[in-house]
Amino acid sequence: MIILLLGLLLWWFAHLFGRLFPERRAAMGNAGRGVVALALLLSVVLMIWGYRVAEFVPIWEPPLWMIHVNNLLMVVALWTFGSSQSKGAKAWPASRIRHPQLTAVKIWALAHLLVNGDLAAIILFGGLLAWAVVEVIVINRSEPVWTPPPAAGTATYIRLAAITVVLLIVIGYIHIWLGHYPFPG
Repeated sequence: MIILLLGLLLWWFAHLFGRLFPERRAAMGNAGRGVVALALLLSVVLMIWGYRVAEFVPIWEPPLWMIHVNNLLMVVALWTFGSSQSKGAKAWPASRIRHPQLTAVKIWALAHLLVNGDLAAIILFGGLLAWAVVEVIVINRSEPVWTPPPAAGTATYIRLAAITVVLLIVIGYIHIWLGHYPFPG
């Protein structure tokens, strides 16, 4: 669990560093981007490694039907994240909410908490859910004014739907490759 916790702590620190220590981050200049990117990459490696080697400590047994809820929430998370990716006009919900990517992380983390009842999963997904909540609070306090972007047209929605489906399939196959079948059997 120590490796997993170190990865989570590094993730939190790397993301919040610039907001908590703006002078120190500014002094790093453009080189700071590389340092932060390296820290984030290392944090992901530590979280994956720590999760994979963590002892399985069952906390609760998720019902099998929760797989359907998880998969539906994953579609929503992918759509929500993708809605912010177009330049200029944004698809819903990015045209209505300030933090679509962090909202997507919250949905993703909640979806995984619903289907994983072991301690390592609760620490990993709960820690990332808590990070996303804190990140939204910190951003909103430091930049209280937000102007919603214009709404996107039909072509953006069609592209977003296609990309969401493709990503869901790719992510599903990655889970299968890693030894976890994410679809109901």
